[in-house]
Amino acid sequence: MVSDGMSTGTLNMADLLLQRKEGRRSNWLKLYEQNLVHRGLVDTSSANALVTDSAAGSSAWGGGVKVPNGSLNVNADGSFNKPILQKFQSAGKSVGCVTSVPIAHATPAGFSVNSASRGSMDDIAKQYLDLKFDVLLGAGKENFSSEKRKDKADLFDGFKKAGYDVVNSRDELRSVESSKKPLLGAFIESALPFALDASSDRELAAKIPSLAEMTDAAIKKLSKNPKGFVMQVEGGKVDWAAHSNDVGGLLYDQIAFDEALKVAIDFAQKDKETLVIFTSDHGNANPGLFGSAANFDKIQTFKNTNDWILRGITHRFTPAQVIERVEAAQGYAIKKEEAERLLTFYVAPKEEGLYNPYKLPFKQLGEIQSAYTSVSWAGTGHSADFVELGAFGPGSELIKPYLKNSDLHQIMLTAAQVRV
Repeated sequence: MVSDGMSTGTLNMADLLLQRKEGRRSNWLKLYEQNLVHRGLVDTSSANALVTDSAAGSSAWGGGVKVPNGSLNVNADGSFNKPILQKFQSAGKSVGCVTSVPIAHATPAGFSVNSASRGSMDDIAKQYLDLKFDVLLGAGKENFSSEKRKDKADLFDGFKKAGYDVVNSRDELRSVESSKKPLLGAFIESALPFALDASSDRELAAKIPSLAEMTDAAIKKLSKNPKGFVMQVEGGKVDWAAHSNDVGGLLYDQIAFDEALKVAIDFAQKDKETLVIFTSDHGNANPGLFGSAANFDKIQTFKNTNDWILRGITHRFTPAQVIERVEAAQGYAIKKEEAERLLTFYVAPKEEGLYNPYKLPFKQLGEIQSAYTSVSWAGTGHSADFVELGAFGPGSELIKPYLKNSDLHQIMLTAAQVRV
């Protein structure tokens, strides 16, 4: 289980938010507190950089070898490392991936395929069809749709012809719960909505399953195999929010991941034969609380993310309209000059950054927001920080206090008693 881009501060603040808002700990920290897991710190470097990207990070687990940034289980010399889900599939186990971002995105792909470029998501989706994995759930409809793919291939139809249940909504996912067919669900283009925005939009919440719901559906499907199963679950929007310095997006998607973690742990506690590993592929933006608890507590009543705020603003907005939109979404009123600063980016868009095709001023709003929440950021990119790892269940004793990310490949194979 991968909370993509989860810096230690993200884990800490999500736990603090839950304690102060709901009087409970996060499931992750509760497992630590009750001494139910083995823990370690993980070196996340890639073959060619101290700061990894998600492709190389997931490939280190998936292929057992550190590879260059941008590649998926492909070494610098062009040779391939066999991905771990293919190894487990060959051993007779059911396999699958669940994510809140495109199912052909870097993190699920790192467990699954070989590709010289993480950006070749149409090809990665085609590889999934050829591999015939048992469960694929997430977003990225455009990589399967004949209307969006460059080659105009209809992969949705291809999966149906291959015997899959293909679902497009939360209700459809529930309707195939008892089916014995393999399962594909790509519920929306690009990525699932941020958890905070979905919670404030009844239509979105009704149509699109949460990460926890997808995790539950996948476990029910995969666990029917008497030879066992292996799956990867990714909270990918944690990373996207960190890149955008979006504290509401970040913490509520971390909580959404934490709810998915509970689903997995609950199953493992009953099953007693399942190892659950939960970690991150790298830190991102290194956020932290640097100020008053009263400011931090404002996040408890947030209704929408910075993403929602900025996507709804146009160059025709007045500063007063910007102030009104921020206050409606997050409960505080920014200053007129702060609103004017944001509007300059709509007159002449110039902001860059990952997952920001419309060049919205995410960094600038994050800086403004810091004064009202006391949460600050070190940057907008990945970090070289060691990341937290916890492991629950049989095989968790294989986890050492310090590991390299590539060590996890063999640990998983050893725990499942699979020799390749």
